[in-house]
Amino acid sequence: MITLSGKSVFGGVAIGKIAFYKRQEKQVRRYHVEDTEAEVAHFEDAQETAIAQLGELYDKAMEDVGEANAAIFEVHQMMLEDEDYLDSICNIIAVQSVNAEFAVATTGDNFARMFADMDDDYMKERAADVKDISERVIRILSRKEETVHADDEEKYIIAADDLAPSETIQLERERVLAFVTRQGSTNSHTAILARTMNIPALVSAAIPKGVNGKYAIIDGFKGILIQRKKY
Repeated sequence: MITLSGKSVFGGVAIGKIAFYKRQEKQVRRYHVEDTEAEVAHFEDAQETAIAQLGELYDKAMEDVGEANAAIFEVHQMMLEDEDYLDSICNIIAVQSVNAEFAVATTGDNFARMFADMDDDYMKERAADVKDISERVIRILSRKEETVHADDEEKYIIAADDLAPSETIQLERERVLAFVTRQGSTNSHTAILARTMNIPALVSAAIPKGVNGKYAIIDGFKGILIQRKKY
């Protein structure tokens, strides 16, 4: 048996097969654009689409986890309308004559670092939120969408490097026994959602490679993951 420690987000015990969720790698390429005004308009269209998607997530969260926790997605909408965030993206496009995806990725990284460097723990966690909204806009710009699911009807323990709030709320709750992530903190919006959804969860756990399809026990009371070497 292998026992790994993590930070408990929500108590409870779950036993089942691990399904490792890995985001598609999105290589954001920088390239020159001639018509910067058209590129800004392209970004603004993607921004509007992202805000509409977050509205749909808000409605889903209202049903699943209640108004107080659904407010996470209102916060994300406000971030996408923040003047400093928008000005940075538009200025990078206009001044450097580059594509919108690169401008969004650069701005998202800069703002995430700014939040991560703050002393307040709550503000530090907003780094994950700004990354989440930036990646959403980039997916729309590049016409790539992602869902969180498994391939059959079995229930799973979802494992991941990290889970964004938008990914967490889209989990098929009836098929999720628990989740465990390598990154994240107990103050993150993802952790708050997990507690409200009554899903046993651990964050900051040193999940080893090759766990996909293996059976494990998540003990949210003790903050441990127990994996059998063979099953």
